[in-house]
Amino acid sequence: MVKDTVANLITELKNASDSGKGAILFPYSGLHLAIAEVLEKNGFVKAVSKKGKKINKFVEIELLYHDGKPRITGVKRISHLSKRIYTSARDIQPFKNGMGSTIVSTTKGVLTDKEAKKEHIGGEVLFAIW
Repeated sequence: MVKDTVANLITELKNASDSGKGAILFPYSGLHLAIAEVLEKNGFVKAVSKKGKKINKFVEIELLYHDGKPRITGVKRISHLSKRIYTSARDIQPFKNGMGSTIVSTTKGVLTDKEAKKEHIGGEVLFAIW
């Protein structure tokens, strides 16, 4: 059985934000860490760190709240395991009129829609977050 770990990560972030948790632990992978760092850089999460050694590695993501309300109010997986969605740099559109971000996996790493457009590089559209 193939698992969509990116969908699991963003769903866990959304559910933890909705329930008021302070942080989540998620199994480590380079992609999970890169996504978490992009979310931290763009103000969706408070902090990101690696925990554990060798076999039992985790990514710890501290959630961000503003006046008791979660910063992450919604997520939508765009590219699925069964249907990959790719875009070129010129076809990247702002998400929710710039109030959210689309996360894109490119050859230069995981970037937001704004960063990918600025770098003139396209890639696989992973998910949207607002």
